[in-house]
Amino acid sequence: MTAKGLAGGVERLASSACRGAPPAGAPDAAPSRGGFWPVVADRLGFGPPCPAEPAMRFLVVSLILLAVLGPLGVYVHRRASGLLGLGPRGRRALAGLLVAAVLAMISARLWRGALPDGVVRGTVLLSNILSLTVLLSAVLLGVVDLGRLLARLARAALARTRAAARPADAAGGPADAAPRPGEEAARSQAGGAAEPLPPRAAPLPPLPVAPPALPRRAFLANGAAGSAFLIGGGSAVYGALVGRHDYVIEEVAIPIPGLPRSLDGFSIVQLSDIHLGLFVGEPEMRAAEDLVRKARADLIVMTGDLIDFDPRYADHLGRLTRRLGPLAREGVAAIPGNHDHFAGIDAALDALERGGARVLSNRGSVVGGAGGAFALLGVDDVWARGRVPGGGPDLGRALADVPRDLPRVLLCHNPVFFPDAAGEVALQLSGHTHGGQVNLLVRPADLVLPHGYVAGLYQRGGSHLYINRGFGTAGPPARIGAPPEVSRIVLVSA
Repeated sequence: MTAKGLAGGVERLASSACRGAPPAGAPDAAPSRGGFWPVVADRLGFGPPCPAEPAMRFLVVSLILLAVLGPLGVYVHRRASGLLGLGPRGRRALAGLLVAAVLAMISARLWRGALPDGVVRGTVLLSNILSLTVLLSAVLLGVVDLGRLLARLARAALARTRAAARPADAAGGPADAAPRPGEEAARSQAGGAAEPLPPRAAPLPPLPVAPPALPRRAFLANGAAGSAFLIGGGSAVYGALVGRHDYVIEEVAIPIPGLPRSLDGFSIVQLSDIHLGLFVGEPEMRAAEDLVRKARADLIVMTGDLIDFDPRYADHLGRLTRRLGPLAREGVAAIPGNHDHFAGIDAALDALERGGARVLSNRGSVVGGAGGAFALLGVDDVWARGRVPGGGPDLGRALADVPRDLPRVLLCHNPVFFPDAAGEVALQLSGHTHGGQVNLLVRPADLVLPHGYVAGLYQRGGSHLYINRGFGTAGPPARIGAPPEVSRIVLVSA
């Protein structure tokens, strides 16, 4: 299961703790600062609306990580100890390192504020590299061990087939051979006294015994296991230190029926899933600004998950929005994602508005003028449906803000909404999936995400969906096979 699919299950489990809770700011909704859950929630750095929900999410995530990484860690520890020939001390040291990595990754959020961000960031990065190494190595070792098992079964089946085809041996051992003609006569002629035996030579000193050579099959198996560890560890290091900063600009032209000729070639530059937080700060914000400048936008859109979890990074979002605004003649438009709700939706939306963005949460606006225009629509994230009163996507409400005869472009964080929007809009721009984020050799997200919407361009009912892989990371601060992107969408008259 992908990190995003796992997160969806965690969100559903955690939200059950707040089922029926009133929203923040509603009468009698102010959460008490006393009690276990509010204190834990404050310590975790989450904001309301529901003080129990972030703490529950933290605990559920922790339990899931322990349930997944625990057995995998035991498997990897056993295989690594055998491959390296570790003694008792080495085995204990390796076990301690793996346990410490998992515990540090889980508890890191509790340290924030108590320790400098640089210390927390370095510790979390190292622990995530080790944990990701365990995960990737376990998958690769599983493939190796499965191949060995299949080969062993094939050899056993072949041996049984050969044994069945071989004719049965005669019962008993071979008869004693009779003496050849003349052999007995020769023995009788040679009768007489036996010649004395020569003196026995002194025994030679024993030769040193060489260690038995490693059988060919065992050598190949150890080589495959070692390669699994090298690939898993190398990929984890690459993803954490290089892959998450390997930014690319993806450009795609999309036909928009009814788009005025005056807007043919209009460019929308999309930023999504920035996840401002511990691992996305000022250096990454400068990189985003440079990439958007290179993309030469007519309009900049930000499609949710702009803050990771901590509402203290809302100020970063406001600064980034102000810096992006002058880079496009139509400015910046933005919508929230599920993580913006986790961090505190009011803080996120307020930062966007203070930065000069048009916030289109179930709202619409007109882009262009008398010479030609299109409708730009935005909806709230699907996560808020049923969790936040009045929350969730409401396309009808957004459509009510714009003339019905204009071509429509929709901003919606989660692509799972596309079946509802197809036929109503020409194009939907989404994020959320991170393109799977960690894709070693294969992309599991293709199998687990709804409708197979993972990254890139899709079509349904005459409408197009483009999914941005995201700019930051969620979960492990690493990207493998899913480089972070800034999208340049070129609208073409159709």
